[in-house]
Amino acid sequence: MPTRLPFQNRRNNAVDPDFLQTLLLTFKLAASTTVILLVIGLPVAWLLAYSNFTLKPILEALISMPLVLPPTVLGYYILLAYSPRYWFGEWLARVVNVRLAFSFEGILIASVIFGLPFMIQPLQSGLRSLPESLREASYTLGKSETVTFFKVLLPNIRPALITAITLTFAHCIGEFGIVLMVGGNMQGVTRVASVAIYDEVQSLNFTRANEYAFILFAISFVLLTIIYSINRKQGSWKLL
Repeated sequence: MPTRLPFQNRRNNAVDPDFLQTLLLTFKLAASTTVILLVIGLPVAWLLAYSNFTLKPILEALISMPLVLPPTVLGYYILLAYSPRYWFGEWLARVVNVRLAFSFEGILIASVIFGLPFMIQPLQSGLRSLPESLREASYTLGKSETVTFFKVLLPNIRPALITAITLTFAHCIGEFGIVLMVGGNMQGVTRVASVAIYDEVQSLNFTRANEYAFILFAISFVLLTIIYSINRKQGSWKLL
């Protein structure tokens, strides 16, 4: 008897559309979050690494909050912000006719907020590890701050950059609490793999839960192995 693949239906071995849809939504959320955070994280990491201003400790604390706060706490406050009872949610519903609660866009914004430290902290640490003479030499040659950042500094923190991207993606595919709080468990809309595992266990469907769990475990293991392999070759950079 041929071996049935995880995404095949148990009765007729046809492709299980719900299983594939959940996995695709998981990777879509992780990829979208990583791209958005990369765009946000690069300038913020530059600011934190090379600027000193009065509110810098407060900004760093806010960025790091997801590391210490339970995801349900952050998810609860984001859900309140989305609610039409409060000014932000009311403004969205009234002005742009958008409701973020229990939508893909809503969990994407929540995922970006929750993933901030996983992108910004590695980039910030990588920039801080570079010698100051590198920037000074670039400025002496007449290069602007933008050119210096993208042409001089960024290539020299490649391990930190790869770590930030990979760690953000790996963390995002395993997000559970904040996604469940903000998006619920709507098939094809907000049902990601981590939520599906919880739902399948609640339904005593341990076989399907194991299939989701194994895929997430394997992906996370591969991504972390890549990070440590790059770090071993490039230097002493460490995760967070």
